[in-house]
Amino acid sequence: MTGLWQLDARSLAGLLQGRQVSAREVVQSHLDRIAAVNPRINAIVTLDAAGALAAAREADERLASGAAVGPLHGLPIAFKDTHETLGMRTTYGSPLFADHVPGYSALCVDRILHAGAIRLGKTNVPEFGAGSHTFNPVFGPTRNPYDLSRSAGGSSGGAAAALAAGLQPLADGGDMGGSLRNPASFCNVVGFRPTPGRVPSWPTELPWDTLTTDGPMARTVDDAALLLSVMAGPDPRSPIALDAPFVATSLERDLAGLRVAWSPTLGGLPVDPAVLDVLAPAVAVFESLGCSVVEATPDLSEAEFVFRTLRAHQFDLAFGADLDAHPSSFKATLAWNIREGRRVTREDLGRAGAAWSRIWRAGLDFFDRFDVLVAPVSQVPPFPVEWEYPQEIAGVPQESYLDWMRSAYHVTVLGAPALSVPAGFTPDGLPVGLQIVTRPRSDLLTLQVAKAFETARPVGRVAPELA
Repeated sequence: MTGLWQLDARSLAGLLQGRQVSAREVVQSHLDRIAAVNPRINAIVTLDAAGALAAAREADERLASGAAVGPLHGLPIAFKDTHETLGMRTTYGSPLFADHVPGYSALCVDRILHAGAIRLGKTNVPEFGAGSHTFNPVFGPTRNPYDLSRSAGGSSGGAAAALAAGLQPLADGGDMGGSLRNPASFCNVVGFRPTPGRVPSWPTELPWDTLTTDGPMARTVDDAALLLSVMAGPDPRSPIALDAPFVATSLERDLAGLRVAWSPTLGGLPVDPAVLDVLAPAVAVFESLGCSVVEATPDLSEAEFVFRTLRAHQFDLAFGADLDAHPSSFKATLAWNIREGRRVTREDLGRAGAAWSRIWRAGLDFFDRFDVLVAPVSQVPPFPVEWEYPQEIAGVPQESYLDWMRSAYHVTVLGAPALSVPAGFTPDGLPVGLQIVTRPRSDLLTLQVAKAFETARPVGRVAPELA
């Protein structure tokens, strides 16, 4: 069969487990696609074709023997290059780790492989995953499959571009300030930041951290739910892990009567008019599904201080010693962010903790009044790949590499599940995603709302024109 790389993950899984196609055929189809288009987009930066084919052969033999197989049996995947992968170069996008080969795998990688997936390689990231534009001195930039002159977003930019270009049917990622959501918006795919604790992280130096979480990416909402069911579940090494597993049940749901809050600027953030023009019809989509829609925003007035303070503090803890030892091996924006962390005082941390508690309570009050919050994922469409970040949005200067990500990271501090679903294209063909947010721990509802929107507005089916 040809064109297997074009199929979604659930379709491929059905064909594989029904023995209508072999894992070798599926992997070879994706390897051929990688050879054809990856040199132009630079999404997969480490590739083990021989190892993938050998693993596919073993997968076929296992199925033929009648042994039980996992839900991702035979599906190829390249892992985010910030997720440690046993025996495979994992660089974090940093020259300090250009030849690093870990002796263990991150928990999410282990779970995906245990579910039967086939390891292809690694997907590109910004340096240490910092910033929502994927470029680094080890591998260079990842380009947007819909316009090779544009950014694919980040930090899971290589993952999003690989999905959009058909290089793999599923992708893993992580999200602190929008690293699953922003690249999904830029590349017309689905990126889901689940409730913190839904997908536990290991290893981590900050096991109590809820700013950062791993999560799934896919070309469809159903596929994202499938991957989440594998990544989620308790682990004794994570003190914030939720006890219940996530079961990928049917996402079909009647949305009639749901109370939807539409927040076009999330409380006054500058948003490019091209983004708002694409998202404006979303209101009518939800109304057509029987929802009541009003314009409203949770109180996020302290989100900026909370996120910036805690992020800077965590960056200093994680990278400060390396910056001291190798000051010329860090991009300037990351070095600035680490040094900002050194300016954080105990008083700052205390104030940030208290403000975060107020945001949490305000969020719960908001979700007592509304079932769903919808807003822009990113304040801008994909920007030129040569830029590190946009210098202005709607005439408002952006003073740092973080400013333009506020529509994602202000939502981060709500502690709620947040998903980017394809919503449309600008007049020049650049993708724009819609951010769907629900009450903490209501991950299934988030996916159900996204599925209904995706069905009503199936723009995610529009593939990039890559020969």
